[in-house]
Parts: sequence; C-alpha cells; structure tokens
Amino acid sequence: MTDEWRKVDFSSTFYVNAVKASIRKCIVNQKANSCPMAIRLAWHASGTFSKEDNTGGSDGATMRFAPECDDGANAGLNIERDILAPVKREFPELSHADIWTLAGCCAIEECGGPKIEHRLGRTDAENGKACPALGRLPDAALGADHLRDVFYRMGFNDREIVALSGAHTLGSCHQTRSGFDGPWTHEPLKFDNSYFRNLLEYEWAPRQWEGPLQYADPNNEIMMLPTDLALRTDSAFLAVVEEFAADEGAFIAAFKPAFEKLIALGCAAAVQPGAPPAAAAVDEKDKISRDLREHCMHGRLEQAKCTLARGADPKRLEANSGRTALHKAAFWGHGHIVPWLIEAGTPLDALDCHGDTALHDAARFGHDGCVKALLDAQAAANVRNKEGKSAHDVAVENGKTPEPRLKLGVPFPVV
Repeated sequence: MTDEWRKVDFSSTFYVNAVKASIRKCIVNQKANSCPMAIRLAWHASGTFSKEDNTGGSDGATMRFAPECDDGANAGLNIERDILAPVKREFPELSHADIWTLAGCCAIEECGGPKIEHRLGRTDAENGKACPALGRLPDAALGADHLRDVFYRMGFNDREIVALSGAHTLGSCHQTRSGFDGPWTHEPLKFDNSYFRNLLEYEWAPRQWEGPLQYADPNNEIMMLPTDLALRTDSAFLAVVEEFAADEGAFIAAFKPAFEKLIALGCAAAVQPGAPPAAAAVDEKDKISRDLREHCMHGRLEQAKCTLARGADPKRLEANSGRTALHKAAFWGHGHIVPWLIEAGTPLDALDCHGDTALHDAARFGHDGCVKALLDAQAAANVRNKEGKSAHDVAVENGKTPEPRLKLGVPFPVV
C-alpha cells in the first residue's frame, strides 16, 4: 500500500508524543547524551532572525545548506543534525525545521528544565538561496553592546537576553569547534540557575592558555566567556542576573517564554506561541471511522457494531499512523473483534507507518487467537516490515512461540 493515508494532523497529541519519543531515543541513549547540542542546534537555527527584513529564523532549516552550514558559529552542529536524521526517516512528512526546534524543547525537559510549548508546522527551504546573511549569531568574544545588537535585532529585550543566556547552564565549549574550552557549571546536564550563581559567586580571571580569551574559576574547573562576563559588568544585565541567581523560579519563568519566542522566529502565525489550533475540516465519515477504530482498540464489539451500522468505514486508515481498526484489535489481543472486522471487510494486509500488518502486531505479543483468525482468513505471513522482519521474525524476537504457519508463509487449509 502507498502512504496516501498520511494526512498529518500536527495538533494530534498522540502524534506529537510519538515524535518526541523518537527524538528522545536519538538524543539520550547508551552511546551519548546530546541534549546540550540539541539545544544549540535549535538556538542557532532560530537566532539568525532579523525583524528588520523578516529573514532568517527557524523556518526553512537553512543550516542544511551553504553558506550557513559552513559558518564557524555552527561548527560541529552537523553531528547533531545527523543524530536527529532517524527522526526524519521515521516521520518523513515532518520538516527538519520542526524536528530541530522540537529536539531543543525535548532536551531542555530531559535535563530538568521547563516544558516548552512547541507547535509543528514549519517548512523546509529547497536550497541555500534562503540562507540568511552570515554573522548574525552572537560572537562570544565580544561584550554587552554586541549582545544587544544581536538580540535586539531578533526582537528581545534585556531581560530576555539574560534569560536565554541561562541556557549556558547546560553543556560545554569545545576547542575544536568554537575555540573555547570547558563547561559553565559543575553539572552540565542539569537545567537550573547554577550558571547565574557561578557568575556572581566566583572570582573570574583570564585563563592562562594558548586559546582565545576566556575566564576560569580559581580551581580551573569551569569557565565563562567574555559575553558571559558582560552580564556581570553591565549594570542593567547584572540586576537580572542577581534576580535569577537568587530565585531559580524567576529564571525558569523568564526562560520558558523567551525560548518559545526564539524557536518561532521567522515562522508562520500558526506556529507562534499561544496561537489557536488550526480548525480542521469536519469529515463525518472519518469521525465515525475513528470511533470504530477506538472501540476496536478497547475490545468493545457492541459499540463497534453500532458505529459500523452508522456508516463507519473499516477500510479507513488512521491519519499519522496508517493503522486500521484491525491493527488496533490485533495489537491488544481482542480475539473476538478480529474475526468480526475481517468479515466486515477490513483490509487484511494493510501496512502502517512502520510497515507492520495486523499479523505482525498479533504475532509480536503472542495473541494466538488473533494470529489464527488472520491466517485462516488468508492474511499474508511473508510480508516484511520496514525493518525487514516478517510476523514470524517479530514473534521470535519477542520470545513468543510462533504459530507454525507463520514460518511457512502460507496458511493451512481451514478445516
């Protein structure tokens, strides 16, 4: 089957949670925790915006192209873009722009920060012609005037500048990328206000090394950049730093809306924080068919029969997942629903977004009654999903004893 079913509802909580789960699997796993770099990717993809001509910003994901991808300020971010590539393969209808910005939000939450409001709907540019002018990202070697030039251009005020600088509570600099070296805090994977506390509490002296000017604490364990120290030496910035250092709640309350604003720069109105959800066209046939799938998922045969009598279409596939009522009944092992759905004309071998059939789902969990009903109805046992696995393969993989007909790939004659 084709992917014509994929009529994406970006406002679907189920869909958004599935995307978030995929992102989290990529950025936090046994190989690495790339949360700080995910935040940097979202930040740098968004921070090129100019309110003067409405160019730049996260819409377009133009960092995929030269000259933006070669900007020294973005050194190393190709790694994070590659880390998130599996999300794009799993959700091909989703833009890189949405994936990168949502990854930044997920990373903040993973590190203990606030839940960031994020709305899907960004688009991807086709080529590098949409790249903004270079030099719009902050230069860490400069001071307060430079920070204001950069952030005012985006539409931020002094309080928002300090709040967004608080993202330095996470991660480290790497000499091979930015030229600078070291973390800002002793726990660079924990989102809190320690960046501000460190900024005020330590005596910062120029680090004695061969790299660019940066500052070290007395034990040379953590560092600050010239732009960080500018928050301490500028009186207007310092007042906000002192507030955030004394009150972590105040910092989080300021950071959350500032970051939400940042990742929506240059985007359509529907993506902006607080925008009302787009009104979906009402399709009564789809609504009643959605009810049918819901009843079948929960094993409610009587209610399912009622929805069918009211015009539900058992052939309809679920938007975003491509799953049928049969997939849902087989997944949850409702052996009394599966034969009824087969008789009602639900496609036996429809493929969902992972290339699974209902038989894959039933075999995966060892729902023998569902497997038997599907095979008796001539469901194909030799279909392989996107991982190249048959229903027999997934049964064995999950420690189930597969029905013999699964391995043969042909159904026994029904007696």
